[in-house]
Amino acid sequence: MMGNAMNILNYSFLTRRMSAKWDAYVVDREGSAAVEFAMIAMPFFFIIFALIEVSVLFLMSTVLEHATTQASRNIRTGVAQSGKMDITEFRQDICENLVGLLDCDDNLHIDVQSFDNFSTTSLDSPIDDDGNIDDSSFAFEPGESEQIVTVRIFYEWSLITPIITKPLENLAGGKHMLQSNLVFRNEPFGE
Repeated sequence: MMGNAMNILNYSFLTRRMSAKWDAYVVDREGSAAVEFAMIAMPFFFIIFALIEVSVLFLMSTVLEHATTQASRNIRTGVAQSGKMDITEFRQDICENLVGLLDCDDNLHIDVQSFDNFSTTSLDSPIDDDGNIDDSSFAFEPGESEQIVTVRIFYEWSLITPIITKPLENLAGGKHMLQSNLVFRNEPFGE
């Protein structure tokens, strides 16, 4: 009989102790912040990286726009025409104005064409059906005095976070085309 009473006391003691531990476990909130952070960490960091990439994209677009404006000044004023500037020299002029933020490699495409009036200018998209830049129709024609000139500069920017920035992808291979366009009338020069 004594053994049964001891078993009942041990059982009662164990159930009360287990119940107390369970209650303490349920109430304990020490690790909840770590669990909550683990649940939101991946989306949080994806959003942060996407914001950084979009910011860098806008910065590089502004740098490309500045370089195009600065290099095109030589065409507008007749310096390029009087100095017999070619596409290589114009590319170098653009690259100097990129201040080392964009590479002047095969990702940079240049199209400079001259027209007699604004209505005949052509600014068609150079992206082909496969999502690549087709620069086969590109030229370097800086024009004569008072001619209309279009300067189009394209740069293939590789996206870093392709899953999040999928809407920004407009070229094949997870790339975005940065583009800078200028249309102007050359100043009267060479007279």
